[in-house]
Amino acid sequence: MKIERTGPTVYKMEVGVRIVGIILRVLNFILAPLFWLRGRKNDSLRVQPIQDTVLLQSASELAAAIRSGKLSSEEVVTSFIERIKEVNPLLNAVVQEIFSTAIAQAKEIDLMLQEVRIKGQIDELMLTKPLLGVPFTVKESCSLSGMSNSVGCLEHQGRVALKDGDAVNLVKRAGAIPLLVSNTPELCLGWETTNLLNGTTNNPYRLSTTPGGSSGGEAALLASGASPLSVSSDIAGSIRIPAAYCGVFGHKPTPGVISIEGHVPTLTDENYPKFLTVGPMTRHAEDLPLLLSIMAADEAHKLNLHKPVPVNQLRIYHMTEAAKTAALLGVHPAIQNAVRKATDYLHNKCGAALCDEKFKELEESVEMSVSVFFAMKDIPNMLQDPLDPKHEKNLLMEIIKYFSGNGSRSLQALGFALLREKLLFIPRRRLKHHRERASRLKTIMTEKLGTDGVFLYPVHSSLAHYHHQVFLRASGVMYSMLFNVLGFPATVVPMGMHQGLPVAIQVIAAPYQDRLCLAVAKQLEEGFGGWQPIV
Repeated sequence: MKIERTGPTVYKMEVGVRIVGIILRVLNFILAPLFWLRGRKNDSLRVQPIQDTVLLQSASELAAAIRSGKLSSEEVVTSFIERIKEVNPLLNAVVQEIFSTAIAQAKEIDLMLQEVRIKGQIDELMLTKPLLGVPFTVKESCSLSGMSNSVGCLEHQGRVALKDGDAVNLVKRAGAIPLLVSNTPELCLGWETTNLLNGTTNNPYRLSTTPGGSSGGEAALLASGASPLSVSSDIAGSIRIPAAYCGVFGHKPTPGVISIEGHVPTLTDENYPKFLTVGPMTRHAEDLPLLLSIMAADEAHKLNLHKPVPVNQLRIYHMTEAAKTAALLGVHPAIQNAVRKATDYLHNKCGAALCDEKFKELEESVEMSVSVFFAMKDIPNMLQDPLDPKHEKNLLMEIIKYFSGNGSRSLQALGFALLREKLLFIPRRRLKHHRERASRLKTIMTEKLGTDGVFLYPVHSSLAHYHHQVFLRASGVMYSMLFNVLGFPATVVPMGMHQGLPVAIQVIAAPYQDRLCLAVAKQLEEGFGGWQPIV
């Protein structure tokens, strides 16, 4: 069957969204040369290639090697610690580390394993502690007991987590050893990992570009070979955009499967747990089901992760762009090509059925995302005075203070405050309409995808962009954020490189069909190579 290349049709966008989009697109065109020139100044610095082969192995391979005695936990933990020390001066991804504690824990595990081998109880240990002795890293917002929990917010400087977040606790109970907590945007409100407290995190493939956000610290560490596993979170592409920008695997699970208890920030709105998900990021596709099952714990049975997925029996939907409009940046050609290549491969090489139907409703992704997300109550008010909650600061004055070096909020947080207030100038009388459209789209896509369909789609419109270009590229978030609103699982799959930067797509399925996403991710890794270590 020949793959149809027909593009999406033109649609009538909300006037306010159209005006904002055109302004940003014009500014992006005008300022692009300046960002390029600025970025070139830092391109002489590079992250060194991986020399230690231990760092190239998957977490599953490392766990097996530790159990068998081929590697000690101390050797593995030390290898990753040394790599972190090597790359972090260039990445600025680490907020706080516990290296000495991790090495001590690894030594204890090695002694315990000696006794277990003598008693012949290794198989039992594999069932109860499948990640025994393997190091992992934690996004600061996911809470690691006794560690920094300020999440890039100046007024929370010095705050520590009083206990582990639920997902972090489960990974520790599976035997994994935490090494550190990593950088995020202020309160996770942004798609570039930078804040006034800990500074800016860099993309290991090109230091002048962003690793994305809000899980940018984790993605940068994974991509540079400084972590095998990550506990992260996603509320508007926060796992998927960094995973795509850094060329690693990331999975946004079906909401409610993994507990979000302990995550910072949190809201009281009943819909918040439907938007925010805690999830895994890894360098190798085979580690995603393992880490997902551990983090899901008693809820894992809802996903049937151990049920085989015959890829040749799947149905494949795909789109390379949501809409053709002058108000939105087009999807980068390398990303569009990756969607097509993945579709061709799954259909022609793996025998999956091709579905030519497109989801035209995705044209309204911006309006649907904003209308649903900002309907939640108690969304953080970044202009609220922490010393006097009844007083709201002036946005213009806060922006002036930021550029004068006296700001108390990051520029992204102030941008979030503007978005919260103005809603991209969508008339409030139209918000209900777009929420209804989102509900209708969820029904349509759930029915179409069913229990054997996946949807291949861009993660963002661009590859990793230069630092501070995030506002001009903000429209690209529509490709990820909408699937938080709809509550669908999605897995990011690296698909190669383009001019030194990773290219990735996302594989989306209906709710509770996460295993389809993971199976396709594994198949595409076999076909296209997956994570590409820095050379």
